[in-house]
Amino acid sequence: MSPRPHSLIAEVTHRCPLHCVYCSNPREMQARAAELPAAEWARVFSEAAQLGVLHLHLTGGEPVSRQDLIELVSAGRAAGLYVNLITSGLGLNEDRLKALIAAGLDHVQLSFQDCEEEPANEFAGTRAHARKLELAKMIAKQPVGFTLNMVVHRGNLGRLKAMITMAEEFGVDRIEIANVQYYGWALANRDRLMPTRRQMEECVALVAAEQQRLKGKLRIDFVPPDYYARYPKACMGGWGNGLLLVDPAGRVLPCHAAGVIPGLTFDNVQQRPLAWIWEESPAFLRFRGEEWMKDPCRSCDRRAQDFGGCRCQAMLLTGDAAAADPVCTLAPGRKVVDAILAAVNSSEDPVRDWVYRIDPV
Repeated sequence: MSPRPHSLIAEVTHRCPLHCVYCSNPREMQARAAELPAAEWARVFSEAAQLGVLHLHLTGGEPVSRQDLIELVSAGRAAGLYVNLITSGLGLNEDRLKALIAAGLDHVQLSFQDCEEEPANEFAGTRAHARKLELAKMIAKQPVGFTLNMVVHRGNLGRLKAMITMAEEFGVDRIEIANVQYYGWALANRDRLMPTRRQMEECVALVAAEQQRLKGKLRIDFVPPDYYARYPKACMGGWGNGLLLVDPAGRVLPCHAAGVIPGLTFDNVQQRPLAWIWEESPAFLRFRGEEWMKDPCRSCDRRAQDFGGCRCQAMLLTGDAAAADPVCTLAPGRKVVDAILAAVNSSEDPVRDWVYRIDPV
């Protein structure tokens, strides 16, 4: 019997007013003309709930770009799902936010690129920071859960304390401090984004101190960069184990980066029921469980904890999606990661000749 999914990530569009240098969307994104209509999304939400999904994460791109976003939120609520909006906030105003809450929106995750305007706009590829500050104050006044997402990297880790203070002043429920993960556009900018070891040590110590200082007042979640880890993360709780993602055109994937793995065909909700895709599609079965594992993963005592790590990262760094995630110190491919870190820690602060995200037509 297959495991039950608990979360559905609905990428309702790949359109976005930002051009973030670390965008996790695939390099080849879905065009507006390919986007599923609201009625199709409503069916997907209902099928997801029947599978056991509890949480719906509306994301993109920028989900606020969808003129029918209120209808999508209402459909999520009608399916009995907890509805979370992950947004840059651009295109959102107070009236629309109130309408979304009335339709059933439970939670907002507002992304920030920095706490200072000039670097924030640089990393976003557009002038957005001042508007985000206004939006954060507006959201904090509404009856909705509120998380501030702060993506950190080599260019802004020196301002981490100020970022936490900013979240504290907004009165948010939670701040997620997420180090850049190297997929999509972030991979193209990896040499410019990867923090040094000293930055990471200082960051870990600061987060621990701030978590203690703000305990019971502000929840601080911290996502470290994979490359500095001793063992890999349990990516998505295991391939096809607890989460599924539907892209704007209806393709169903185990994670946002799975499309980098050659030889996999991802079925579409317009041709197949979601339950069949989850339970029987070859793509979801490919790395589910342990049968696909090679050594050292197959004989490792940690295999039920980290599931061999990230299949997409293994593919991107070794060329073999079935290899042990090379961030693991036990993996034969670890030398690839060590070489990347050696270069990062021996270089001067990199020139910011960013590769910016390009919006689909």
